[in-house]
Amino acid sequence: MSDRVIIFDTTLRDGEQSPGATMDLPEKLRIARQLEKLGVDVIEAGFPAASEGDFEAVKAIAQAVENVQVAGLARANLKDVDRAWEAVKLARHPRIHTFIATSPIHMQYKLRKSPDEVVAMAVAAVTRAASYTDNVEFSCEDASRSDWDYLVRVVTAAIDAGATTINLPDTVGFAQPDEYGALIRYVIEHTPNAQKAVFSVHCHDDLGLAVANSLSAVKNGARQVELCLSGIGERAGNASLEEFVMALKLRPEYYGVECSINNEQLYPSCHLLSLIIGRPIPANKAVIGSNAFAHESGIHQDGMLKNRNTYEIMTPQAVGRKSTDIVIGKHSGRNAVRTRLEELGYPLNEEQVDAVFHAMKALADKKAHIHDEDLEALVFSEVYRMRVPDRFHLNNVAVQTSMGSTMPATAAVVLQDRDREVRLAGFGAGPIDAAFNVISQLCGTRAELEKFSITAITGGTDAQGEVTVHLRDGRYTAVGRGSDLDIIVASAKAYIDALNRLEHKEKDVISYKENPTD
Repeated sequence: MSDRVIIFDTTLRDGEQSPGATMDLPEKLRIARQLEKLGVDVIEAGFPAASEGDFEAVKAIAQAVENVQVAGLARANLKDVDRAWEAVKLARHPRIHTFIATSPIHMQYKLRKSPDEVVAMAVAAVTRAASYTDNVEFSCEDASRSDWDYLVRVVTAAIDAGATTINLPDTVGFAQPDEYGALIRYVIEHTPNAQKAVFSVHCHDDLGLAVANSLSAVKNGARQVELCLSGIGERAGNASLEEFVMALKLRPEYYGVECSINNEQLYPSCHLLSLIIGRPIPANKAVIGSNAFAHESGIHQDGMLKNRNTYEIMTPQAVGRKSTDIVIGKHSGRNAVRTRLEELGYPLNEEQVDAVFHAMKALADKKAHIHDEDLEALVFSEVYRMRVPDRFHLNNVAVQTSMGSTMPATAAVVLQDRDREVRLAGFGAGPIDAAFNVISQLCGTRAELEKFSITAITGGTDAQGEVTVHLRDGRYTAVGRGSDLDIIVASAKAYIDALNRLEHKEKDVISYKENPTD
């Protein structure tokens, strides 16, 4: 290999701006540690000036990881830059990432600044950032709709002020691959001090071209690419990390570059994100979807039996999927469970292992085989929900409904409200609606259900169902998750989990404000 591409992951910043993808601090730390294990070079941990919660999260991540750079985002103003430095300064490898829009439409209507004023603001912000660290990234927001010669002017000034990375984003997913590659090459070739900086790209997927544009940029000289796990992010999302990486890995002769990613951690990383934000990985998702290695056509199946390479350009194992995953059962011991959890990337302490072990034994009495996905679901229900003591716990739920009857469904719920057990029965349009109605009355909440989804964790008729609910109570939103063999129980657990999360947010008075994109 003749060259190397820096992998900059923005799952915890731009990715978290995806509707419904908000994470709490323990979840962000879990993702950050997994990103380090995955081998990314830079983690953009958040936007410290956006809120106190974002500042604390960036600060915690900066101190938690060791072998990866940690970046904090800042608008091109001195207050934002100072706040970003306060958040990342204790990182072993801190970076400040400052940005300002450079397209005519953004300068005129959003910033209400002249081109000269924008250059001055960029220089001032980069100069302040460079006074703190020599690892400064500057982004020209909406670069793909900016005048090319004006970009050269801004970039030249930013590098002179101390920027060591220059990012030229396709902020609104407008660019086409050949056009975007030409833009990157033009700016690099016409910037007189280009050799002093690494050129980066950050592409959005509004036209489904984010990965293609990122790859085109690499062919034309970009040596940092900003990506998100599973392609989450604003609007249609960001360039997908797993798709971009596997394109480089599978076509080294075409791209002529390498990257630091451990591709066997791609699926575990995306699966972890899916569990945390409650958004299932689509079956047809490239690289990591369940259908990515499924073959139904007879012609395809025949070819596969003769030689896998006829219809698979990569193996499931290459991205971290297991060909067999039935490992644990009701006769398994605690040490076997601990070992398997460590193999799956969950180094738990003794108390946490015990919690998962006992939950696994209870589950094993109800279903024949425990899959890896079952264990991961138990980790989230028994361990990662232990962020702070929850107010509400589900003790029991029972529903009754009659096929073809005009009678409404009924639900009886027993909850633990701190040290007090409460009981109530009520009605609903269906069994889940009835259960939710009763729970909301018991908890005294007026939170609105914005989204409800059910996913089977594994195959088979004895599969656990995983339920995700999105609740809104005024300005607060929360995502709750629950899993169980009984879908009604799983739904009740998810609803209560979301209510507990809302309670924690209201207590902490942490509001995730609208973050600007870059």
